[in-house]
Amino acid sequence: MASRLDALTSWVTEVAALTRPANIHWCDGSDAEYAALVQRMLQSGDLIELNQQTHPGCYLHRSDPADVARVEHLTFVCHPQREDTGPNNHWMAPDEAHAKIDALFDGCMAGRTMYVVPYCMGPVDSPLARCGVEITDSPYVVANMRIMTRMGAAALARIEREGLLSNGAHSNGTFVKGLHSTGELDPERRYIMHFPDELTIKSYGSGYGGNALLGKKCHALRIASNQARSEGWLAEHMLIMGIDTPWGETHYIAAAFPSACGKTNLSMLIPPESYQRDGWKVRTIGDDICWMRPGQDGRLWAINPEAGFFGVAPGTSSNSNPNALQTIARDTIYTNVALTADNQPWWEGLPGTPVIDWQGRPYDPANGPAAHPNSRFTVSARQCPTWSQEAEAAQGVPISAIVFGGRRPSLVPLVFEAHHWSHGVLVGAAMGSETTAAATGAVGVMRRDSMAMKPFCGYHYGDYFAHWLSFDRAGARLPKVFHVNWFRKGRDGKFLWPGFGDNLRVLEWMIARVEGRLDGVRTPIGILPGPAELKLDGLDIERRHLDELLAVDHTGWQTELAAIGEYLDTCLPRLPERLRKEQQRVAEALGQPRQADATT
Repeated sequence: MASRLDALTSWVTEVAALTRPANIHWCDGSDAEYAALVQRMLQSGDLIELNQQTHPGCYLHRSDPADVARVEHLTFVCHPQREDTGPNNHWMAPDEAHAKIDALFDGCMAGRTMYVVPYCMGPVDSPLARCGVEITDSPYVVANMRIMTRMGAAALARIEREGLLSNGAHSNGTFVKGLHSTGELDPERRYIMHFPDELTIKSYGSGYGGNALLGKKCHALRIASNQARSEGWLAEHMLIMGIDTPWGETHYIAAAFPSACGKTNLSMLIPPESYQRDGWKVRTIGDDICWMRPGQDGRLWAINPEAGFFGVAPGTSSNSNPNALQTIARDTIYTNVALTADNQPWWEGLPGTPVIDWQGRPYDPANGPAAHPNSRFTVSARQCPTWSQEAEAAQGVPISAIVFGGRRPSLVPLVFEAHHWSHGVLVGAAMGSETTAAATGAVGVMRRDSMAMKPFCGYHYGDYFAHWLSFDRAGARLPKVFHVNWFRKGRDGKFLWPGFGDNLRVLEWMIARVEGRLDGVRTPIGILPGPAELKLDGLDIERRHLDELLAVDHTGWQTELAAIGEYLDTCLPRLPERLRKEQQRVAEALGQPRQADATT
């Protein structure tokens, strides 16, 4: 019998013939291999050693100034039929896409090393984990993939053990093929192509994380969302956190926010001192991606497919996320941050003074921020003080609540609960947020970002909404669905809610709703905290600000529901009728007399 790895070996040979590298290295994920990669990059200048007294094992990478974020306009999802890709993605016919990008790959690795990177997304022994192999010519990508995935010998052993490489059948375990080259880093010769039916990714011309670390958004969301749809689970852009209550319960919460809207901060939240004294604790499972499937008990069980954090540095401070600062104090790869005089990493929000900006120039405020607004850190999740061993649980963790949220300076209350699952899907589908620096384009523009998956859902949004709705079936014990808005502003332009650790006060209310201990107030848009249901002990917030945070502006929401209806129309003709009726139900309820709020 031929080796189960023959198909992989054959593919590597095909890629080598196309790209013509100087040599080929099969990655084993060992410490020695990582040390050798670091040394090679230090010698080439791809990495800069940071202050080893203050940041042992930490290095800085500077990317090309034109290669600093995801390039959504150059990212394609290549289903055979254009209509399957949907209005939420760019499409190119598979044959055309392969031909276009393969022409760029032709000879692109001449004089370079071609790295073969086997990896597993999720705990290696988890039935929900999925494997992939990325071929790349970037040692920076290899080093990051080692941190972000279970990379190397263990992943290759799982691939061989399951016989995933012997044919092209689309079975549960078929590995994902990812081919990447930095090419010339020319923005005019840059594409990120996804072929869901082939379980294949091809990325050329970028070294930036979301475009080059193919296990991350490309595999774990765009390809996995297609796998999840066919196999009956969900691949989502969500953090996973556990909350230990003083009465001995642990509730796990999955939360979806667009990039740079606080997922990492929330996943590592430090409770207020009074909560800590009472026994509240937060456990970090993951900060970015969540794979969920129904368990035999009817609940959704989730794993974090990643093994590390690829977090946004600016905004990470002792005030916003001291746990993150502690996590990245050692053995971290920084990308596009600034430097202090004594060679420590720096970004806006940290104490101290930068002397070298993210492009390696003497810092001059006239050139803009010292650190790029989308500068990053890559670090093992195990280094986080709140990391939970349950992140390695093969069966995952049971989800009590799903939370949606975004940056909305007005209209949207601090928190509300969906009336039921269909309403929760509408709440997620209608999500809107101001854009951030994680993607190219204008910053601060409000756009719809359903389930925070607009850049990542690998198929038609209408079919995606229908898939979400399909989980509401006999025997299901689905999580409650909530929406939060930490970013509501007052008339003075300042945030009304303190955020950070005090967000646990909102999560406590959610848990009380999950456990059936609080009634809330029913309104057309959802269930809001009732009088005195939010614990505010020790919190310096004016009553009028709290009232504003929890107000439901019926007129404003009528306009919002009309806009949501127009947005949903973009998914026709595949928009589920059930979702349309839910939008109409809420719109009609908003038009009823106010006293109807108590019974809607």
